[in-house]
Amino acid sequence: MIKRPLESGANPHIPIMVKEVIQHLQISKNGTYIDCTIGYGGHARHILERLSSNGKLIGIDKDEEAIKFCKKSLSTYNNVQLFHKSYHKIKDILSISKTQKVDGMLLDLGLSSAQLDSKSRGFSYKIDSKLDMRFDLNQKFKAEDLLNIKSKKELADIIFKYSDERRSRAIADNIFKMRPIKNVFTLVEAIRKSTPPKNRNKTLARVFQAIRIAVNNELKILENFLLEFCNQLTFGGRIVFISFHSLEDRIVKHALRNLSLKKKIKILTKKPIYPSHEENRSNRRSRSAKLRAAEKIL
Repeated sequence: MIKRPLESGANPHIPIMVKEVIQHLQISKNGTYIDCTIGYGGHARHILERLSSNGKLIGIDKDEEAIKFCKKSLSTYNNVQLFHKSYHKIKDILSISKTQKVDGMLLDLGLSSAQLDSKSRGFSYKIDSKLDMRFDLNQKFKAEDLLNIKSKKELADIIFKYSDERRSRAIADNIFKMRPIKNVFTLVEAIRKSTPPKNRNKTLARVFQAIRIAVNNELKILENFLLEFCNQLTFGGRIVFISFHSLEDRIVKHALRNLSLKKKIKILTKKPIYPSHEENRSNRRSRSAKLRAAEKIL
């Protein structure tokens, strides 16, 4: 999802694997569906196009900017409900929307390009800004706080746990020495001092990923959702996950396997589905995506 000056109605996001998402959701025109991370409405619009006026889409996002965008861009649809909340609060959201169960869910765990390309959010190591990295700007704890408050050991553990970065201790040591770290390029310099030039961009991406995951408590939120989502699906209802790194995908895979063993769901994707070569060429940010899907059978 790319943040740039928007023309009226322009969408700053290229949705990933649209064909595969729609295929696995098997949308019923009168059904109710949830886009758990609606972002800038890329997938949502394709779902809405397949719904009748009796169908409904519920869109959720922690990023208030995304919700505000969707309120305008999807305003021509009268069967959309939008919630500025975290997707793991799905039970509460359905209660508020007076919906008992839904026929399908989509959980796209990727960062939006609007977030990545923002000049103020601090998600990308390529753009200097304050170290924010919050999905929900109402949250008080920022990346800057994490980098300047945590102990050297805690920083090293966070970087290693959420990125498998072998040089996590050296990076944490330089972060500690260069405190206070308040902007992106100072953090980049700490990482540069700790790593050889070869594959440094991959290291930068991994470290920024680790810090972002910790700031937003992403994996715990995902785990909480995986404990709850099945209770909110109708019999035969489907769920589609799109993940972008191995930590997320591993959590999703194991949760689906456990639910399958309990005969609660049928896994529809024995192996993850990847974007086509054509999509990878046209949208470089799709390259790490993996799609998994399941159907409720109990």
